[in-house]
Amino acid sequence: MKVTSTRMADGRELLYFDERDDAARVLVDRRDLARPEIQSEMRHDPVLDEWVAIAGHRQTRIFQPTGTAAECPLCPTRDDDHLTEIPSSDYDVVVFENRFPSFALDALEPDTDDAAGGLVPRRPAKGRCEVVCFTSDHDSSFRALPSSRVRTVLEAWVQRTTELSGLPEVEQVFAFENRGQEIGVTLSHPHGQIYGYPYVTPKTRRMLESARAHQARTGRNLFADVLAAEVADGRRVVARSAHWTAFVPAAARWPLELHVYPNERVLDLPGLSEEQRADFGPFYLDLLRRVDGLYDTPTPYIAGWHQAPVRTDRDLAYLHLQLLSIRRAPGKLKYLAGSESMMWAFVNDVSPEQAAERMRTVTPVDGPA
Repeated sequence: MKVTSTRMADGRELLYFDERDDAARVLVDRRDLARPEIQSEMRHDPVLDEWVAIAGHRQTRIFQPTGTAAECPLCPTRDDDHLTEIPSSDYDVVVFENRFPSFALDALEPDTDDAAGGLVPRRPAKGRCEVVCFTSDHDSSFRALPSSRVRTVLEAWVQRTTELSGLPEVEQVFAFENRGQEIGVTLSHPHGQIYGYPYVTPKTRRMLESARAHQARTGRNLFADVLAAEVADGRRVVARSAHWTAFVPAAARWPLELHVYPNERVLDLPGLSEEQRADFGPFYLDLLRRVDGLYDTPTPYIAGWHQAPVRTDRDLAYLHLQLLSIRRAPGKLKYLAGSESMMWAFVNDVSPEQAAERMRTVTPVDGPA
């Protein structure tokens, strides 16, 4: 794999990840762009003990409801009339700094260091937000990629996790994909994102607190025990290969929820072995084709990697991918009820055992989506 780094017109970094060493890409961004001032800041909620990012400049980010390639900023630049974020006329995988980031290394200092009489500390939201374009084909999708391209995407995730983890401002790296307008995607081009958070996220903190308590009680890793228990039970296992297992968690919150674990524990994406990396593409593509086989139209989903934090509690972690969908039936979405939105008291209308059985027996969908 060949990695080529360049700078966009406004100074943001862009990297081409090419499958051929002789690939030649255009490196000069011909647009006239000025780097905007990043006003993101973080405020600490003293009641929930959580950091919240305030990023008012994101109100002006690009919104493209039509989804046409002619206006897509993630397509390659193919003529002078449509200069995009990617200056080359073609690409395999591209990663670049988000133009409208929630976190940025050059985020401005807030006007004061506290709010609410000192109860709410404030600080600049220094971190990194990146966009990952999986293919130059606007009308494709992740599940339509060849296994070789999934491997390239995986290597890009690995490289970016390594690089972002080396930044002193970053405490956790999260690679994810949002797919479908129902999820809230505003650009339909096949892409994902990578966040380098300046703190350990609330969900990860909660997971690792549970793992710490489990280790104190049993001396074992919580996530490894969960995987072993699901494999032993078998009813919620959707697929299993030499190196990966996918299952619906017994206490799934969403009508469609999959957890994908490497069979041998690693802490983060860079820790994956050559065998695990080679096996992931075919395994994950089969899962996505099953997910899209559940309904007559492509299934909206969020898929993201839970990795160990950069500096804390790494001994408790276990790399895994979570995929969830808010679609609960054809033409029906799961909207969070008041109890769920306000109190986080989830109710799932779909039995995890039934969801797993349906995904095991569904006919996988092939072709573009």
